[in-house]
Amino acid sequence: MQTPIRHVPGHPRRPRGRWQEIWTGFRVVCTCLVALAILVEPLVATAQPPGKLPRIGVILTSTVPGPSCSFPNFLQALHELGYVEGQTISVVWRCAGGSDDQARALAVEVVQLGVDIIVTTSHAPTVAAKTATSSIPIVFAGGGDPLVPPALVASLAHPGGNVTGVTNHASRAFFAQYFDLLLQATPGVTQVALLLNRRSAYKANVSQPVEAAAQAVGVTLHRVEVESPDDFEAAFAAMTRQGIGALIVSSAPFFNRYTAQLAALAATHRLPAIAAPPSFAAQGGLMAYQSSPTERWRRVASFVDRILKGAKPAELPVEIPMKYELIINLKAAQALGLTLPPGLLLLADEVIK
Repeated sequence: MQTPIRHVPGHPRRPRGRWQEIWTGFRVVCTCLVALAILVEPLVATAQPPGKLPRIGVILTSTVPGPSCSFPNFLQALHELGYVEGQTISVVWRCAGGSDDQARALAVEVVQLGVDIIVTTSHAPTVAAKTATSSIPIVFAGGGDPLVPPALVASLAHPGGNVTGVTNHASRAFFAQYFDLLLQATPGVTQVALLLNRRSAYKANVSQPVEAAAQAVGVTLHRVEVESPDDFEAAFAAMTRQGIGALIVSSAPFFNRYTAQLAALAATHRLPAIAAPPSFAAQGGLMAYQSSPTERWRRVASFVDRILKGAKPAELPVEIPMKYELIINLKAAQALGLTLPPGLLLLADEVIK
């Protein structure tokens, strides 16, 4: 006689036969679903809906508004750190077309948009953004010496506020290097012109170290100021009449838009000239010299990455350039009748032949 199965209160009844197989299968499925939920939960917790992507406001001072208002070097540097525009971050691009006034207005606009981080490319919008907000982190990419009044940071090692970044040169003394390089290319020159943007509030920061360098070797420096590209022709004609032997184009963002026009005028008036953007030498100017833009944007992307992960700008030391790039256009030198010294050519990172 078969012993009857007793049901113990508090325990589920065990199904028999085919029902037991169904019950066992059901339990396996439930176990798998629980395990899957455990695996998926962290992903769901960290994922952000499209509207919640971190927003970076970028103010490109030299770039003109329009379809080209972006900066591939910055996007590439962010991509190397795992960020993709439109997927893991949102970028608000603003371009000032070389106007400091427009850059200041755009800085205020970006602050009002409530972005998570602001990236600026010159001194004027950085000052404007800092004035407009003390809470949104600001990372500058260039803009000169951040300690020159109005200072952006308390010190390079300890910024102390909501602003930090990467300079494009260590101090104002950097601008004297343009004069030294030009003098190596044109030994014996007695008169050098410095082309400045009349409306720039920081033109004295450029002219003072260049004037000091020229005075030290007995060269006369002529300050030539322009306000718009319409003034270029008259300015170059005046330099020719004055017997200017070489030209330094100021590194003001205003001039970066017109490198082709400036290089062509320098060639027409037979003026050996140096400017900051690599495009100046590529488009026919004698020399271009500046800190490596690729490396600078890589470091800026690193600042953005660390801030998004919780770092405070006040605790991130300002970085100075470790690499500068000199580009020499040998074809332009030959057209000007210049024989460049071998030592100068050895300094060049690129020689255009």
